[in-house]
Amino acid sequence: MKKVLIIAYYWPPAGGPGVQRWLKFVKYLPHFDIEPIVYVPDNPHYPIEDATLATEIPKEVVVHKQPIFEPYRLASLVSSKKTKRISSGIIQTKNPSVLEKTMLWVRGNFFIPDARKYWVKPSVKYISALLEREQIDTIITTGPPHSVHLIGVQLKQHRTLRWIADFRDPWTSIGYHKKLRLTGRSQKKHKALEHLVLNRADCLLVTSQTTKDEFAAITEKPISVITNGFDSDYRGGAHLDERFTIAHIGSLLAGRNPKNLWKALSDLASENELFRAALQIEFIGVVSQEVMASLYRYELGPYIKLKGYVSHKEAMRKQRQAQLLLLIEIDSEETKGIIPGKLFEYMAARRPILGVGPQEWEAGQLIRNTNTGAVFNYEDSGTLKDLIRNWFENYRDSSLHLNAKNIEKYSRKALTEQLAKTLQWE
Repeated sequence: MKKVLIIAYYWPPAGGPGVQRWLKFVKYLPHFDIEPIVYVPDNPHYPIEDATLATEIPKEVVVHKQPIFEPYRLASLVSSKKTKRISSGIIQTKNPSVLEKTMLWVRGNFFIPDARKYWVKPSVKYISALLEREQIDTIITTGPPHSVHLIGVQLKQHRTLRWIADFRDPWTSIGYHKKLRLTGRSQKKHKALEHLVLNRADCLLVTSQTTKDEFAAITEKPISVITNGFDSDYRGGAHLDERFTIAHIGSLLAGRNPKNLWKALSDLASENELFRAALQIEFIGVVSQEVMASLYRYELGPYIKLKGYVSHKEAMRKQRQAQLLLLIEIDSEETKGIIPGKLFEYMAARRPILGVGPQEWEAGQLIRNTNTGAVFNYEDSGTLKDLIRNWFENYRDSSLHLNAKNIEKYSRKALTEQLAKTLQWE
């Protein structure tokens, strides 16, 4: 069995979608005669934790850990709430305070590419010895944080090995990058490091075709698209809600605020007594003040149910209980290639997906191709309202069902098979 070392920052007990990609790859790689060995920080500063994910780590997997120095721990002494938000890449206020502006400027200009960069040097030393001891000749780095890729750069300089860089998100083109208040010099440093990683790695993995096209303009190295996915071994059980529940799973931050959707729901509630009596809008995760203000402005307050952050297992159960699943992305050019990880779990839940996002959104194309729902942009109004009305009528006569197609290729096991082919040794 061939060995591969996976170098990651996010690992259980980290919560959120970032940890699940490699947790699941690690689970299934042995099915394809590959032994994964994992290297992660020993004392990380995770903005979200989910202790239940630790139970999914295969018992036979060896996990190596080394301490990390994180400036976010010091920053949290000034403002733990703002630090938690910024450390996870969340910049959700349209009018940030002076403190938040200062923290963003420091984050963007003093910690390049990110505040986890102090883990690079000690990691290179530790991993060099590990590779020699375990006779490992293939490594995978996964980011963000993109400083993890710099470990790959330095290891590649001093050793003969195969290095694959996995990008769960883009680097300099991701939406929040522009909000870091970068100086011209800092922007050039980010671009230079991005170019270095893309051209030093032997192979690149990305989660969308849009990111592949973007990177292909920077490097000639081979790029494989391996999306996120769903695990098909859910055993939790769930009963459909009796109410017409529209559920959003995950953080709903500023910018993800489809006022056309809120207006359509408000209009239907005012026009239809039955709709008004049945409607429930459930949010599982953080909801920004901006979004909440819009919901109340459209008089949707009586229908809102806020649950906050729940475990991944509970989130999957909620997905199967809802009548409709809501998928929302920021309306911008930079987000066309963003495919939220929860989309694939929505598919597995087999409940209709209602998507609102930018024009030519890649996630929207996936929904259409798999017949798992409908997608609108931020300008749609009448057709959006008509569809919700039709789905409500289907709900009333118990015929709100899906005829999904071709979703099995997004199962974690099928995606790991794709990865294993990429990892084939000559």
